[in-house]
Amino acid sequence: MNRMADMRREFKPADYKSSVKPVWCPGCGDHSVLLMFQRALAELALPPEQVAIVSGIGCSSRIPAYTNCYGFHGVHGRSLPLATGLKVARPDLTVIVASGDGDGFSIGGNHFLHACRRNIDVTYIVMDNRIYGMTKGQPSPTTEPDWETDIAPEGTGVTPFHPLVIALASGANFIARGFSGDLAGCTRLIVEAVRWPGFSFVQILSPCVTFRADQQKAWREQVRKAVVPETDDPARAARRLMTDDGFNTGILYRGKREAYRQQPFGDCDPSFLEAEFEV
Repeated sequence: MNRMADMRREFKPADYKSSVKPVWCPGCGDHSVLLMFQRALAELALPPEQVAIVSGIGCSSRIPAYTNCYGFHGVHGRSLPLATGLKVARPDLTVIVASGDGDGFSIGGNHFLHACRRNIDVTYIVMDNRIYGMTKGQPSPTTEPDWETDIAPEGTGVTPFHPLVIALASGANFIARGFSGDLAGCTRLIVEAVRWPGFSFVQILSPCVTFRADQQKAWREQVRKAVVPETDDPARAARRLMTDDGFNTGILYRGKREAYRQQPFGDCDPSFLEAEFEV
């Protein structure tokens, strides 16, 4: 018998559940996403102390408090820089980022581009409800241009941000989309995203039951598994995405880029830098 296999710990989703009770609205898709996190980590058999979940600001960004892992609740839009620094400093940790469409694609949009480009081994899970759900329902970067709110009574008239297209163009190594109503399917996406080297991006459509209650039923009827298989060809993936209506789910792209690896200092003592700043 393989002694290492014999010593491997078994985990249950409850092992990743904290004592903090979620305060999301009843029926919010983020409840399901939290359970996906727990089930995925259990399937990956990752000890809680070897996982760090980083977030910014928003409904989705409460997830670190609800998990029994290392967590960091950062400021608005800055979850990816925090996660990048953590992964480079502690490459032994599995680093997962929980974000939303406002946090990740608006104030955090520039960080999203460069995280994809750097291809550091981080998994980025974005719960996209196409609205600012925590701050009274403003349109977000992914809101449809003709969707009316009290704040934008005639819609924004602005072309929505297409996160999967941006991720592909910027160099993400794994790209997928899921729906919060598909517990088993999304859990599998998260597992595959964590296992794949480099920067992995998973968009999870997660309806807001407070400001976009109509989404719950409509999205469930619209989402479908993509009829085309995943690809490692960015040109083929780009052609598919440019005709995508935003409701095809599954793994779209698995890239071949090697994940960023920090160059070791070797025998060099970094303390020499201090001499440069002596007065």
